[in-house]
Amino acid sequence: METMNRGNVGLGVEISLILFSVGVVSTCTVSVMQPGYLEVDYTHQAVIIECIFFTTDCPSEKPTSLWFRYGAHQTETLCLDRCSSETDKFTVTETLGKNQVSLTVNRVAPNDSAIYICGIAFPSAVAPRAKQTGKGTMLVVRENKLLSKEVHSLLIVLLALLSIYITGVCVIFIVLSKSKFNILRHKRNNEDLQKKSARRVFQEIAQELYRKRYMETSQQPEKEDPYENRSALSDQKRP
Repeated sequence: METMNRGNVGLGVEISLILFSVGVVSTCTVSVMQPGYLEVDYTHQAVIIECIFFTTDCPSEKPTSLWFRYGAHQTETLCLDRCSSETDKFTVTETLGKNQVSLTVNRVAPNDSAIYICGIAFPSAVAPRAKQTGKGTMLVVRENKLLSKEVHSLLIVLLALLSIYITGVCVIFIVLSKSKFNILRHKRNNEDLQKKSARRVFQEIAQELYRKRYMETSQQPEKEDPYENRSALSDQKRP
């Protein structure tokens, strides 16, 4: 990191010379702001570095944006041709209405760790502060050995198998619960049938006993009334 800091001095001179060569050496003042630090895992597909600039008394023309990268041993100028294709390693997106310029680092790799510097320049302005750079964004790409691509793929497979297992257990539980419910319902129906059958047999037996008792009662001879006999004899004795 000390090597990178010492190289920033020489880098600032190089950037100033590049920005100065964009236009001729007004009161135009440009200030540039960038995030100081970004840390990502190398499994990220892309990382976006934002750059916001502010202007004072500058021409209404479109400013020129430049991106530089300072690695461990060298300075690299990025995207002089705008880098508008997504197939490129770097992609520049300009939203000049909001004074924003962003650099997208595609297909992030560990060797993309570096200091990324955004530069804004108004070519027609002669003021020295019409061409400025940000303080740089230190991008650190972590090489996560614990979560390599192979391990990541294995985790996905294990999660898929776990999902299948849980689904299978739920299906078996539902089937067993439904089967148990059907068995209980069938048993309850059989018990109800048995109760109804026993009740019907009891009713038939009670009806048969009642019928026999009624027939026995109806076959007995009627008893004579002694008072009727007495009245008949008294009538015969009278002259």
